[in-house]
Amino acid sequence: MGIKDDAVEVRAQGWRTLAALHGLIEGELERSLQSESKLSVVEYTVLDALSRQDGWHMRMQQLARATALSASATTRLVNRLEDRGLLTRILCADDRRGIYTELTASGVALLEEARPVHDATLERALAEAQEIPELATLVDALPRLHATAS
Repeated sequence: MGIKDDAVEVRAQGWRTLAALHGLIEGELERSLQSESKLSVVEYTVLDALSRQDGWHMRMQQLARATALSASATTRLVNRLEDRGLLTRILCADDRRGIYTELTASGVALLEEARPVHDATLERALAEAQEIPELATLVDALPRLHATAS
């Protein structure tokens, strides 16, 4: 194996480590959010993303990017959340083709109930991951990534 091959393997190992950490965290979040708040991780992500926007609304394309879903999967997800009364869609005033998705009062209330569950579960999952030698270095790097992005 040459130097170039070694670099590829290092990046591939980094990717596998990131995927393992993501899988561990997402699995814990899914179980906790479902049992405590009747939300999936991606449903929570939608409510959370909307709550962080001025006016609590986003265009559908923005929401798709925030959730890492395709446009059609985002539409199905929004339909489900809208059927549950957690969000609503409104036409964009300056572009009649544009549609915003907006949190309802029920969506805000459920998010406020779910956020402590999410945060406690995330903290617990990261602490558990910290105890796994293969994941500890990545967990240690997370605060530095946040500081760099700020």
